[in-house]
Amino acid sequence: MPGPPIIKAEGLRKVYAGTEALSDLTFEVPEGEVFGFIGANGAGKTTTLRILAGLARPSGGWAEVNGVDVATQRDRLHELVGYMPDFFGVYDSMTAAEYLAFYASCYRLPKHLTGRVVTDLLELVHLGPKRDAQVNTLSRGMKQRLCLARALVHDPKVLLLDEPASGLDPRARGEMRELVQALREMGKTIVLSSHILPELVEMCTSYGIIHDGRMVAQGPAGAILGQAGPRRARARVQGDLDASERLAQGIAGVSAVRRAGPDTLEIDLAPEAIEAGEPGDGQPRGDVPNAAALLGALVAAGIPVVEFREDDGGLEELFLQLTAPTAEPVEQAG
Repeated sequence: MPGPPIIKAEGLRKVYAGTEALSDLTFEVPEGEVFGFIGANGAGKTTTLRILAGLARPSGGWAEVNGVDVATQRDRLHELVGYMPDFFGVYDSMTAAEYLAFYASCYRLPKHLTGRVVTDLLELVHLGPKRDAQVNTLSRGMKQRLCLARALVHDPKVLLLDEPASGLDPRARGEMRELVQALREMGKTIVLSSHILPELVEMCTSYGIIHDGRMVAQGPAGAILGQAGPRRARARVQGDLDASERLAQGIAGVSAVRRAGPDTLEIDLAPEAIEAGEPGDGQPRGDVPNAAALLGALVAAGIPVVEFREDDGGLEELFLQLTAPTAEPVEQAG
């Protein structure tokens, strides 16, 4: 069950040189969630995160993090929030350890604790062997992880990650996903923005979709994804396709089976047939098909599956629907 909201925003506005970047933006993030903040470039994602981090003042409305007003209580806010921007600067002449120690001093971490904190953070982000490497010798993925460690140096309750997987190769994106999951297990609330929607499906427990400075949908992952219609999987099978199709139709929770090729079945899963669960625990999330569970059911039904993949188009389809020129905001999903 979602916890109480740790982030609240009501009617946020932000105007830059006469241009309105945010317009009446209202949303909440429950404590302990990984909140996927989705929007096209220019939709207002970075502006919102900068306001929540205390780096920009709203032109109207209000927001708070753990009861701390982002506009009037900035000193307290900076103790609560760790912010990782999309475009970040690093000091190339420093080693990875020196870089984190410098930021620890900025947060007035006691010197007798700094060494242990730096070591622990480097291990957490899998950079222990690189502690004495010059920052300018690190790959982009390593620099991303180092900047995530920088955002954690004061042990904040809330992490704001702006496009954390931007520009990363598949291996580095996988490492970032693992880190986000580990941080959630440590009790952090995480807001991460991205336009790489399949990545968000694998990481997030709730979503907010922003369009032209307004929140057009928000809510738990299952409820949000359910608005896009049934989730699908594709299975390539061997042998008698007619028999495989009949068997697949008899699996509990399968709402429809179609032929998508000479040896391929496209399978819809009924939302009401899926139990609630949490990402990473091996259980389905809301009405999101769990690939492992569905594959197991196909194999148990005697279907000779030689290739299987989950179709992650649901979130992308919903995003396109809600951000179309004629789209109207929808009520919060719950």
